[in-house]
Amino acid sequence: MKKRSNLLPGIIKRSLSRRLSLWIVLFAIAIFSASLGYLFVVSREAVRREAIKGATRELENTVLRVNVILEDVVLLADNLETLIYKDLDHPDKMMGLSREVVVNNPFLNGCSISFEPYYYPSKGKYYSCYSNNNGRNVYTQQEGNDQYQYFYLDWYLLPKLLNQPCWTEPYTDQEEFDDDTMDSKMSVSYCKPLIGNDGSFVGSLTLDISLEWLSETISAVKAYPHSYSIVVGRGGTYLVHPDSEKLFYQTIFTQQLVEPDQDLWDLGKAMLDWQDEMREIRIDGNRNYVFFKPLMTTGWSVGIVCPESDIFGGFRRLQHVVLGIVVMGLLMMFLVFSRVIKQQLDPLRTLAEQARTIAVGNFSEKLAVTHRPDEIGVLTESFSYMQSSLVNYIEELTTTTAKKERIEGELQIARNIQMSMVPNVFPPFPDRKDLDMYAFMAPAKEVGGDLYDYFIQDEKLHFCVGDVSGKGVPASMFMAVTLSLFRLVSRQGLPPAEVARHVNNGISEKNEQLMFVTLFIGQLDLKTGLLEFCNCGHNPPVLLKERPAFMECQPNTPIGVCAGWEFEGQTLDISKTPILLYTDGLNEAENTAHEELGNDRLIEILAQEPYVNAGTLVKRLLKAVEKHVGEAEASDDLTLLCVNLLRN
Repeated sequence: MKKRSNLLPGIIKRSLSRRLSLWIVLFAIAIFSASLGYLFVVSREAVRREAIKGATRELENTVLRVNVILEDVVLLADNLETLIYKDLDHPDKMMGLSREVVVNNPFLNGCSISFEPYYYPSKGKYYSCYSNNNGRNVYTQQEGNDQYQYFYLDWYLLPKLLNQPCWTEPYTDQEEFDDDTMDSKMSVSYCKPLIGNDGSFVGSLTLDISLEWLSETISAVKAYPHSYSIVVGRGGTYLVHPDSEKLFYQTIFTQQLVEPDQDLWDLGKAMLDWQDEMREIRIDGNRNYVFFKPLMTTGWSVGIVCPESDIFGGFRRLQHVVLGIVVMGLLMMFLVFSRVIKQQLDPLRTLAEQARTIAVGNFSEKLAVTHRPDEIGVLTESFSYMQSSLVNYIEELTTTTAKKERIEGELQIARNIQMSMVPNVFPPFPDRKDLDMYAFMAPAKEVGGDLYDYFIQDEKLHFCVGDVSGKGVPASMFMAVTLSLFRLVSRQGLPPAEVARHVNNGISEKNEQLMFVTLFIGQLDLKTGLLEFCNCGHNPPVLLKERPAFMECQPNTPIGVCAGWEFEGQTLDISKTPILLYTDGLNEAENTAHEELGNDRLIEILAQEPYVNAGTLVKRLLKAVEKHVGEAEASDDLTLLCVNLLRN
């Protein structure tokens, strides 16, 4: 045994190549250990900084999403308040207003327009017009009675006592509308006081949001696979949490009663103090990074909980792989060097020293120029190529991948939201045999500024087609505001010119970016075929007669240019004439030579074949545009809407 134990050291001692190889390997181990140790420490800190930056950005996006939702509610309440004051002397209209706002805004759980006792003598002591959306239907009733004295509840008293709009704390909203329907949800309400002409409080306007829907909206944002969002109310109650058993019935301090945790206690106090920061704490035995930020509008605090295992999981896997590669590389280095050094000791030593320099992170090290045709020459050239390629690849890949994934993800979400805002089921009114309609919209980019909408009310078809100035995300946001205002104002049964005036005033009021939208607003009487319309700077529609021709329209200004503008409406009998509305993405479609389709060519295409139905016409136009454009990219958003009143 003693002879065998001395055998290996003896061989190494007698062999210069093995001895040199062993020393080189030992030296390489020391260099790699120091370098990798430093690299791992620096890399871990870099990963931590990027994680904090990314999670903070996701938290800001989450807060922004919530603020957008709450601001939409506030804007909706302001618009509804105007309509209430307009019909304040007509109590029966309040039921319709309450129902319409819930029907047209699916994100609302309910709407209540409630008045002081005996404000309307004909209605008695109680008069509260309440509509509720239970996810299947919208129910409307007068909810006040001796068992439900609404004027003693928080959502009615708060705006009355504060004399200003406010958000309530979450509460269980449970109302019985008939023998078969019961709705019970956790809700939060935006309450606004209604003031009479004499300055006295006359009632309260309340818009309800389901916290279940709000929770799903907030929880859709994930910084990491196992991260999750939380929202706590002013008293620390969980409003959003992945564990449904904790929602609304536990606070962030409840765990303290079972197992005291100072870190969790401090986190809860910081969130209730509306602080904006990051904490590292243990939750259920696992280390987590918690990022939180106040939601000043409501007094809530929004947080994102990111497990440490998610943040550093990829880094640790890479660490193990690198260590395994280094160990295997060092072992192979010893075996190879012991043979190669015998013949190529000096050139290889030079290359090894340069390789070690590159290995510690100095990618700018200049390799020696060699003209050797053997493996050492090839290896030297390969190291040089690998050095430059690795630097460029790492820089380009890191920058490009991060930007592309973030932008593509956000734009895809925005596109889905935008396309869901316009009606896209055809035929739109299957029960009606007197109406033939078809529509199509395609943004030039991920999102766009075109819009269209239609609905039937009181045997009249209300519709519009518009084109926002500009493209991309700003245009899509402007389009959403325009579409919402059109739906809200048109439901009041106003003529198109008045609809245009109200929408123009609503958009122009806070139009700091000076954007505008061309808009064609129509109101077709389905009984007589008489079309009332107002063209606000939009392309004139095409009347699909035997010889198609453009409709003669008054040159009204586009929507959003100037507040207070008066618009001129027109009338036309189209009882026997289909009508085509479009945006300039049709007649201004360009091919690779930048040649537009043009108005004359559009009329020719429409005249080539007789009119069959709206769907066939729209699809034929799309094929014509595709043929004209060829391989050229779309230069503008494209929207088509064809309406035909079928009369016997």
